[in-house]
Amino acid sequence: MRNNSFFKIILIAITVVFFTSCDKDFNTIGGDLIGNEHFGLVNSNYNVISYNQKIGPIQSNNLPVNALGVYEDAVFGTTEASFATQVILSPSNPVSVNPVIGKNPVIESVILNIPYFSTVTKTDPTSGESTYRLDSIYGPEKSKIKLSVYESGYFMRDLDPLTGFLEPQKFYTDQADDFNNLIASARLNNDTDVSQNDAFFFNPDERKETTTVDEKETVTRFAPAMRLFLNKDYFKTKIIDAAKKIDGTDPGKLTTNDVFKNFFRGLYFKVEKSGSNIGQMAMMNFKGGTITIKYKEDSSATEGERVEKSIVLNLTGNTVNLLSNTNATDYTNATNPSVIDTISGDTKLYLKGGEGAMAVLNLFGKTDVRGYDEDGKPTVGSNNVPDELDDLRNPTDKKKLLINEANLIFHVDGAVMGTNKLPNRMYLYDLKNHRPILDYVADGAGLLVYGGVLNATKVDDKTYKFRITNHIRNLINNKDSTNVKLGVVVTADINNSAMNILRLPLKEGTTLTRAPQASVMSPMGVVLHGGTANVPEDKRLKLEIYYTKPN
Repeated sequence: MRNNSFFKIILIAITVVFFTSCDKDFNTIGGDLIGNEHFGLVNSNYNVISYNQKIGPIQSNNLPVNALGVYEDAVFGTTEASFATQVILSPSNPVSVNPVIGKNPVIESVILNIPYFSTVTKTDPTSGESTYRLDSIYGPEKSKIKLSVYESGYFMRDLDPLTGFLEPQKFYTDQADDFNNLIASARLNNDTDVSQNDAFFFNPDERKETTTVDEKETVTRFAPAMRLFLNKDYFKTKIIDAAKKIDGTDPGKLTTNDVFKNFFRGLYFKVEKSGSNIGQMAMMNFKGGTITIKYKEDSSATEGERVEKSIVLNLTGNTVNLLSNTNATDYTNATNPSVIDTISGDTKLYLKGGEGAMAVLNLFGKTDVRGYDEDGKPTVGSNNVPDELDDLRNPTDKKKLLINEANLIFHVDGAVMGTNKLPNRMYLYDLKNHRPILDYVADGAGLLVYGGVLNATKVDDKTYKFRITNHIRNLINNKDSTNVKLGVVVTADINNSAMNILRLPLKEGTTLTRAPQASVMSPMGVVLHGGTANVPEDKRLKLEIYYTKPN
């Protein structure tokens, strides 16, 4: 009997502890379970001061993907994206470092090949032929651009001498003149087929090659790619004649890649508009590109016989994306430092990738009360109006709020954007410390809770929503936490939170020193409604918080 009573007491004690623990965890657990229905919760909207910020020239070297082409946008203007890359001798398949060239070499072809990002949409079961859709392409299908490929005379060093060769060398979006002034060859893609140069376009068609062995034909199919025929005479002089010969002579230019990268400093892909064509832009993985030099030479084993050989060059090493912008008038005016309203906020927010623009957010800001400066400290304002964040931290009834959910909701300015293509995603981050906010860090694969995804279910009211519950909880519960300003940009890759350096000296009106790398990689732009009083209330940028108050 005594044992039974003892176990009953233990069971009751455990039950009490369990429910007490659950109650303490309600604030955290409850927020993760909240959906679109907020039964029994109090909802309040809070002010957000938001304004435009031009980014300016920014570090664009060694990006994961690079833009190439012309993108014409009615709202933001026209961007021309050129590209430069070092070239290295392939270390494998075949080994092209320090090749030995036989007698009487003659080049058969020099082919530049860079795969596009593409998706198979249909495959013919009879012929095996596939239809592809090119991904990450912007502008009208098959619209032409002028593409010129040159040898670059600009040496892209690995380390920065200004840092005592302790830091990597940085290259920036506005350095096109540096490469234009040091072009080291005539145009290499000088084929008579204008689709190779003056009227180039990103071709979505599958390519096939037919080979015959013992009277049997074999068809090999290839996904869409940039495939350019480069000048054979040039590569005969630059590569074949510069390599070690079978007779022992050696100019010493292809002995190692360190020597080769100084001898052949790389390729410069220069882009211009092609006549009246609007043009197209593609995001490309140049590091997957190759130059294959196929040649024939005398056989060393059989007199009179010719053998086929090849040298492969990889488009790896240092790279830089070079951007030239002709901005639309409204975009230029909206991001002019003289008209940006950092106190009351801007009515329209212009977000543009590349060498573009972003929005700066000051949560809990009001025009007639103190807001928060770039260090997160309160600024001086009217003392007779309470501060919203202080009210949440110190409620008048002394009852601590349980924050269940907090969202930032941006509305697309449909009247301005019209039928323009919209970015699929935006990135919200801690502007002061150049790092993700807590909700980004806490989220899982895909960052779907954190959000920033375009919601186009309502044609007349497209939105982007960020869940910033953890960020707001931290601000309210930890009174020593700093209410830092937030930045929001378009992004090409939500999983990339790296930051790139802006070029010094900074452009007038730019106070940033860094901006998100994934924004540099995107050519897209969007205009959003700000949080000012003259924006219709249902379209106004707002911070909405759902919370419960303990009884």
